[in-house]
Amino acid sequence: MRRPNIVVVMADQLAPHFTGAYGHPVAKTPHLDALAARGMRFDAAYCNSPLCAPSRFAFMSGQLISRIAAYDNASEFNASIPTFAHYLKALGYRTCLSGKMHFVGPDQMHGFENRVTTDIYPADFAWTPDWEAPDERIDKWYHNMQTVKESGIAQATFQIDYDEEVGFAARRWLFDVARDKAQGHDSPFALVASFIHPHDPYVARPEWWDLYTDADIDLPQFVPAQDDQDPFSRRLMDGIEASYVPLTEEEVRRARHAYLANVSYFDSKVGLLVQTLQEIGELDNTIILVTADHGDMLGERGLWYKMNFFEHSARVPLVMAGPGVTHGTAKNACSLVDLLPTFLEIGGGGPDMLGVPVDGRSLMPLARGEHDPVDEAIGEYCAEMTPYPVVMIRRGPLKYIHCDADPPQLYDLDKDPHETVNRTTDPDYADAAADFAAEFDARWNGEDLRVRVIATQKARRALHAAMEAGAGEHWDYDPPSDASQQYVRNHMDWTAAASRYRFPPNKDSNR
Repeated sequence: MRRPNIVVVMADQLAPHFTGAYGHPVAKTPHLDALAARGMRFDAAYCNSPLCAPSRFAFMSGQLISRIAAYDNASEFNASIPTFAHYLKALGYRTCLSGKMHFVGPDQMHGFENRVTTDIYPADFAWTPDWEAPDERIDKWYHNMQTVKESGIAQATFQIDYDEEVGFAARRWLFDVARDKAQGHDSPFALVASFIHPHDPYVARPEWWDLYTDADIDLPQFVPAQDDQDPFSRRLMDGIEASYVPLTEEEVRRARHAYLANVSYFDSKVGLLVQTLQEIGELDNTIILVTADHGDMLGERGLWYKMNFFEHSARVPLVMAGPGVTHGTAKNACSLVDLLPTFLEIGGGGPDMLGVPVDGRSLMPLARGEHDPVDEAIGEYCAEMTPYPVVMIRRGPLKYIHCDADPPQLYDLDKDPHETVNRTTDPDYADAAADFAAEFDARWNGEDLRVRVIATQKARRALHAAMEAGAGEHWDYDPPSDASQQYVRNHMDWTAAASRYRFPPNKDSNR
């Protein structure tokens, strides 16, 4: 039997809480809901770092960010790090990336055979933070409350332009695969289609905005007083201006309205790709996986965007459907580093082909409805608005958050899903808190990791200054295009070109 194809549809900044598949009462996500209705919904899936580039590098490599020095949005993704795209290509898969992956550095492929769009963000070291000045805002690229205040409706934005290109390019690549198959070139394929929505700015086209009314939009469920915020949350609030730029209830509601609208827009892209797989006859032999790089607080706890390990920021949707995947829900904690070994198992590979150790395990046992003894997700945050690494351990119902600069936090998500009570001083959780603290000391050296992070920051800032002065070429990806070989050209037979592009092929084309 032919090995299954793999199609990953990735959102940016999508918290599962705001989808119909995960129980939101008004979110309109019919295509994600349909996949969940015939596949597996993972209910405790996490990113490994709640920031775009680090999360994506962990997703691609199956390794935690401290292992590969993927600290922030300007960290280089080293070309010597094997990714699932490398392994799948070695297993005979055709591989393609359409859309965002926030690769930083001169290697803009990282194992993909084809890359059919540029990226939406810069590929250089411009966004390097400074841990020696953790309270300093970099206004050019730090999030702020003006983004929330400007939420609303528009006919076009740079994000809409980008996602339209990503969807079109992914769909065209799938048709090219089908055309090649019709010519006898039959290989399994792996496509990652990575969209920017529903990432802020919270601006939506009218047809998606109009799916919801103001009465539909709920407000944040838990917002502690500013004096009751934990120290890291207070730093985040200062960094994004939330501590001193007030928002009205109407502004919060508009932002959440636009976010839901853009969740529905992203869902339409899921539907577009499912439809395309149906049209090329590959739906029944394709494992489709929908996920995101991290979530969005959307005002919960008084926070916005991501950069923390509370549920709305750190949890991601993870829905898988296709051959061999049963229908159900998986309660075990898991994370994006688990997807590399998952893809290897789907593709017929195994641990023996790994070039380096990975930090995840295959999720196929859970996808098949089998028992999995592992119930754990690990997260690390080493980017802006903190002077030390922040670490999360989610095991069973408990979540532990540690930063050397702050008091530890411990939450029981079964009893307290909104994380309202820090249990570290609760006598009933004393043993668990002590065990987690000991585990942190055994697995991480916060001071040593801080030194390593600061060293890379200094090096990257120096290199960026030199590059700004003209040292070297830019790394932004420019998709190759040869117009002389596209559509119909003088060296081609017009009827042969028409026959090549037509899908399904005309059965009478040889007459």
